[in-house]
Amino acid sequence: MAPAALQAMDLTSLRAVLSELQPLLVPSRFEKAQQADAQTLQLGFRTLRQRLWLELSWLAEAPRLLAIAPPPRQGDGSTLAQQLQHGLGGLALVSLEQPGWERVVELGFAARPGDSLQRWLVLELMGRHSNLFLLDEQRRVVAAARQVRQQQSRLRPIGTGDLYSPPPPLQGQPPDPNEPFERWKAQLTLLPLPLLKALQSAYQGISPALALQLAGDTPEGQAWLSQPVQSLSAQQWQALWEHWQSWLQAMEQQRFGFTPGQCCAYRCWQAPAPAGSAAPEPLAINQALASYHQQRLGSRQVQQRQHQLRQRLEQLLQRERSQMEHQQQLLDQVENSDQLQQQADALLCLPQPSRDQVAEAQKLYKRARKLRRSVAAITPRLEQHRQRIEQLETSLTFLEQGPEHSHTAALEHLHTLEEECTHLQDPGRPNRSQRRQQTSAAPNPLELTSPSGLRLQVGRNHRQNEWISLRQARRGDLWFHAQECPGSHVVLKGSEGVPGDADLQAAADLAAHFSRARGNSRVAVVLVPCDDLQRIAGAVPGTVRHRGGEVLWADPGRAAALLTAAPPSLGVEPEP
Repeated sequence: MAPAALQAMDLTSLRAVLSELQPLLVPSRFEKAQQADAQTLQLGFRTLRQRLWLELSWLAEAPRLLAIAPPPRQGDGSTLAQQLQHGLGGLALVSLEQPGWERVVELGFAARPGDSLQRWLVLELMGRHSNLFLLDEQRRVVAAARQVRQQQSRLRPIGTGDLYSPPPPLQGQPPDPNEPFERWKAQLTLLPLPLLKALQSAYQGISPALALQLAGDTPEGQAWLSQPVQSLSAQQWQALWEHWQSWLQAMEQQRFGFTPGQCCAYRCWQAPAPAGSAAPEPLAINQALASYHQQRLGSRQVQQRQHQLRQRLEQLLQRERSQMEHQQQLLDQVENSDQLQQQADALLCLPQPSRDQVAEAQKLYKRARKLRRSVAAITPRLEQHRQRIEQLETSLTFLEQGPEHSHTAALEHLHTLEEECTHLQDPGRPNRSQRRQQTSAAPNPLELTSPSGLRLQVGRNHRQNEWISLRQARRGDLWFHAQECPGSHVVLKGSEGVPGDADLQAAADLAAHFSRARGNSRVAVVLVPCDDLQRIAGAVPGTVRHRGGEVLWADPGRAAALLTAAPPSLGVEPEP
């Protein structure tokens, strides 16, 4: 099973990636540079047969160099992307080198193959010290992903204009396939250390994931790594030596291939392949690693954006509740208007009221009239705050119950909710570009099939609720919603056929499932014909009122059967 932490790209996987890229990418013409995010750069190259994209990242948790699928156009206006576009424009990639056992890759560029190199692009994959440098002919730094100041590193401060210097030398000695067993064991047992630390201190290029693979990639091998080297048995040493030799032979003979691991996420070196085995697909390792990083980093990105959006919604909800409480306090003061009137009457009923008493009575009358007039202004405000609180609670429900089958679908879902949150935060009229986007991109709600074959539509955000309940509803369609509970609108397309009791129950179960009351065993669901729905003027999309209706009792757990049969691609907003 893959571990919870992301497995970083080590020297072995880097060499496996470069072994696939070298014959396909060198030579090639540089075409495009764009920055996908703050720690990721994407470069486009044109070969004689195809266009290839490389992703270079200096993210501390996942530094990497990989061939990726053609990405969407983004970030070509960033400073670093513009510097690379200007510095590498018109040049060809003629060399791709990884010196020694360092996790450093140098991409050499020249006017054409055979000419002297004019630019270098150096990517250092070293955890939190990862960096990217663009060098000129004299190997001076022209651009850098991170400027390393003197106070950040006393060993190697480096920035724009400095001569490039390689990272500090690695500890330990390079692994040697000709080293005998006795000397190899003596190197590891020189100090009383756990096996993992002994491997990393004695030899270069040993990552925690590789050490686990050498120990067998099993729970027993995982326990070996924490044992002192003096406590290992002869059988354990022999098994470790065999794996060590197999790894060195794979590195020397470039026997690479992506294999999912047991205790580690994956490994990129292989034992000798049997005779007659099929040749691996081009860029198979790159594609597998790109998919792995996309999935793991995409999940982390979804979690971060979910957390940020949840904080925004909760802050807005707290503000609305505070403002509603303040308006309610003002409304409660209206009850004191009669008391103020009585105090003023008592002052004027005195036998001989003084001038000050008359003035005080006039002030009390004025305050009483102002309080009574405020009812007409406060009541709509309270209703507006109540609607906004309901909308924010519904958005929180949409956020908690977003799609989980794909991080792409989750990101699209989050993007729509973020736009709706921005509108809730600033409910002013949208500008022209926002109106164009809203009219051009039709919502794509989740669609299911009822037991008798009728369509069931489920709104996963406010726009989709508006779309299915008001804009696309036809005579005979039925609307379902959890009673007095934030959640999705569900529409049973009764205009396409006569619904039966099983159809009504399935729609009610879906409305209960996609609501804040999902965890309850029984949920009251309101059933209303779509003809009886009315949009509330001035409210956000998807806010409706209804007349009458029927209450059904639903079980959220029964909706699982319908959702299991649903295609995973539905319910995602299309790209505008």
